[in-house]
Amino acid sequence: MKTHRHCFALDLINDPELILAYKKHHENVWPEIVKSIKDSGILALEIYLVENRLFMIMEVNEAFSFEKKDEMDANNLKVHEWEALMWKYQQALPTAKVGEKWLLMDQIYQLKA
Repeated sequence: MKTHRHCFALDLINDPELILAYKKHHENVWPEIVKSIKDSGILALEIYLVENRLFMIMEVNEAFSFEKKDEMDANNLKVHEWEALMWKYQQALPTAKVGEKWLLMDQIYQLKA
């Protein structure tokens, strides 16, 4: 099965207590959120943090589409609840449009074997 990787960036509010709380939430992500991630075709998901900048890597299968994920999330109350909770800690990147959170990054280099 062919996979594809997507990378995203987002900022946290630059407050050490809020950043710590955000990290704590990710030590025990709600099972409903994990299920929604897997059900959408996301095979692996990692989030990294430097200062208040987040970097997320998603590895997806061939069945994954952003449209399908958005539709699934729109109909999932637990996802809405999780996203509202996370937004208390997050802030959009300076270049984000109104309503945008995680911004898709462009790949500019890849080391070939």
